[in-house]
Amino acid sequence: MDVQDRKPKVIIIDDGPENIRMLIEILKEDYATIPATSGEAGLAKAMIAPLPDLILLDIMMPGIDGYEVCKRLKAIEQTKDIPVVFITAISEAMDNAKAFSLGAADYITKPFYASTIKARVKNHIKLRKTVLEMDLTIHQLKGALKEIKTLSGLIPICANCKKIRDDKGYWQQVERYIKKHSDAEFSHSICPDCVSKLYVEFKEVVSE
Repeated sequence: MDVQDRKPKVIIIDDGPENIRMLIEILKEDYATIPATSGEAGLAKAMIAPLPDLILLDIMMPGIDGYEVCKRLKAIEQTKDIPVVFITAISEAMDNAKAFSLGAADYITKPFYASTIKARVKNHIKLRKTVLEMDLTIHQLKGALKEIKTLSGLIPICANCKKIRDDKGYWQQVERYIKKHSDAEFSHSICPDCVSKLYVEFKEVVSE
């Protein structure tokens, strides 16, 4: 794997070749940039592994526009959490409410300023990484919780032999039941009262 492959992946979807060239020039040092000159091409490239870390998306394009591209990306399980940053010209009327309702993370206006592009892309990719790390931690915690066994509620126990009845109606030794339903480990011993009952000769020796 070369250095380019290890960089965060950014897809640039814009029907203007000059806009794409400028964005690639601004980002190429820190990111693996993938250009797409139409909404259809952008959707196809967004599905190619490894999935992009961020998508820069022009609004006004022939065929399907940026709004529709964003809507479709957010409807696909694999791509729904990828940050989408809209690109719009100052002269274009952008429907901010519609953009954010579709799941856009941010927007950048043309003409481009390199410092703005770099800062926005860096921040959203960093935020995305943080979210993924949190999701992984939550998943691991849920897995750990599933492995933790606890005893609770009313447990039927025989008044004479002290066996416990399980959920299926079978009677089990206390230690077997507890070991099955918790993480407790047992080491067997004998209490003084039982020693007196079971080992009469030992009691007599002690008495003497």
